[in-house]
Amino acid sequence: MSSILPQNHAIRSSQRALDKIGTIQRRSSTNRAKNTSRQVLLPARVYCISSSSSSSSNIATITTKRTSVSEPLTHDPLTPITKIKTSNNTRSVLNDPSLKSTWAHRAWMASGCTTVLIPLARSAAGALDSHTWAGPLIAGFIGYILSDLASGIYHWGIDNYGSAKTPVFGAQIDAFQGHHKWPWTITRREFSNNLHSLARAVTFTVLPIDLFCKDPTTLAFVGVCSGCIMFSQQFHSWAHGTKSKLPSMVLALQDAGILVSREQHAAHHRVPYNNNYCIVSGIWNSILDESKFFELLEMIFFFKFGVRPRSWSEPNSEWIEETEIQSIPASH
Repeated sequence: MSSILPQNHAIRSSQRALDKIGTIQRRSSTNRAKNTSRQVLLPARVYCISSSSSSSSNIATITTKRTSVSEPLTHDPLTPITKIKTSNNTRSVLNDPSLKSTWAHRAWMASGCTTVLIPLARSAAGALDSHTWAGPLIAGFIGYILSDLASGIYHWGIDNYGSAKTPVFGAQIDAFQGHHKWPWTITRREFSNNLHSLARAVTFTVLPIDLFCKDPTTLAFVGVCSGCIMFSQQFHSWAHGTKSKLPSMVLALQDAGILVSREQHAAHHRVPYNNNYCIVSGIWNSILDESKFFELLEMIFFFKFGVRPRSWSEPNSEWIEETEIQSIPASH
């Protein structure tokens, strides 16, 4: 009986401590509701230790420890740390150097933009001298329409065939296939980093045309088509953007169907991952999907070369999107 009394005393003491802590928490909660300043509740963990020994008196000890907790996310984090979770490693997206632009990237972008502007300027000058604008304008519009088709065919090809070891296109194939796993990283890439590969391709392809072609209509077609293809990755990035963070002009162009919309491209990242490949305006997506154009190409490739496209396989870890995880440091 005598050994039970200290334990009862300890229990009553711990109960009083918990009641006192509860009262403090309720007062703090009330004060926080009245005060807009940032305050963090630090709950206490109570340990009740009852010891029975051969000493003359058993003493119940109450120990309290403060547990540090992070403040509820009711504000924009000052320094968010965004991470990609993979099966093998975790890497910081915010500080990932592979998403940053280098001077080489910027140089290729400057080269690509110059290469695109030259035919446009020469076409405008030729149209001004000849006073015939209809031909260059129509040619430019056709270039814009066909650039969307070209982006879809190219996107379909690197999504479904080849690997990182494929000559010439390996880096692009690896990037686009990884894009299905981490689609949101495209919005973290800096401008020149995202576009330099296409800018380099446009430079080598269009520069010879700039040097030898003098027809304003042809130059208009080449300038608009190559420009849309070069910037298609930026249009692609905007299609993954959050509506509240996109410029109003971009939203207006997406809503008008001039640029590929977020809703349309989102369908490409859902099972079965075999549609909506076009990323300039998206105007060809419904035409190609409803006519089974890519399915026909896949059948031809299969019976001719025995190669199966990736879209025929069940979605695996290479296709399934991983969730973006943000780790926000606690305020002090």
